[in-house]
Amino acid sequence: MKALLRLTWLLLLCGSQVHAATAQEEDALAAKALLDKALVYYQANGDKAFAAFSRQGEFVDHDRYVFVVDTKGVLLASGGPSSALIGRDVSEVLGPDLQQSFKAALKVPEGQGIQQADYRWQNWNDGKVEHKHVFYQRVGERILAVGYYLPRATPEQARSLRNKAVNALVKDEAGTLKAINSLQGGFLQDDLYVFVVDLKTGRYVAHGTDLRLVNTDFAKVKDPDGKPVGEPILKIMAEQDQGEYKYRWKNPVTDRVENKHAYVRKAGHFMVAVGYYSP
Repeated sequence: MKALLRLTWLLLLCGSQVHAATAQEEDALAAKALLDKALVYYQANGDKAFAAFSRQGEFVDHDRYVFVVDTKGVLLASGGPSSALIGRDVSEVLGPDLQQSFKAALKVPEGQGIQQADYRWQNWNDGKVEHKHVFYQRVGERILAVGYYLPRATPEQARSLRNKAVNALVKDEAGTLKAINSLQGGFLQDDLYVFVVDLKTGRYVAHGTDLRLVNTDFAKVKDPDGKPVGEPILKIMAEQDQGEYKYRWKNPVTDRVENKHAYVRKAGHFMVAVGYYSP
């Protein structure tokens, strides 16, 4: 019976991962199709196409839109909220860590076909700065691009961040807890964040998005519907060194209550947890 239940759970988990992958693949295909359409239109109309790219029309597809920069980084056209930056060097609005990669992308020679890159940009649907994947191609001194947002991390990314936090905690306990609570050290990545519970006291000692939870009793934590969360997770930790638990929680990126799948692991007398969200 246990084997059957385990198999059923694995099939459900695999199904949710396949669905997430399929949705991302669909976004990628739609972005590429919009870029192809824009490239054809630009070849026929030259810089006169900028007006069409900057209107809310055929070159806008949900939160996907065409934008154009020149090889100096100046925005020439945009169908999204960045239209307010037309005429400006957009590298100025990027963080220092992204400016170098952005400028490197501008130096890609013509004739290389469609390229890809990742950066962070404001999503005009919810106003939040989110992870974005962009397809782009250089045509002369112009670079045409279309991107799509990746608001939800993968299970693999969640496990990787959890393991990173565990290793950091073992090496530098005080420094790691401070980094998590101050949103530093890479422990907050879009909708992924780390939280740490002291298994001796049962209380939060670090939380990647809500400092109000620090020093509170983890065993009393419940989901928005009143279902216990902390108590069953602590029970798992009492029986094994690592595990998983599914519950409902607010996604810090979408601001909506969603299904969350948390990966928990012991690090000395601490429990380290990171979870991914699915709609």
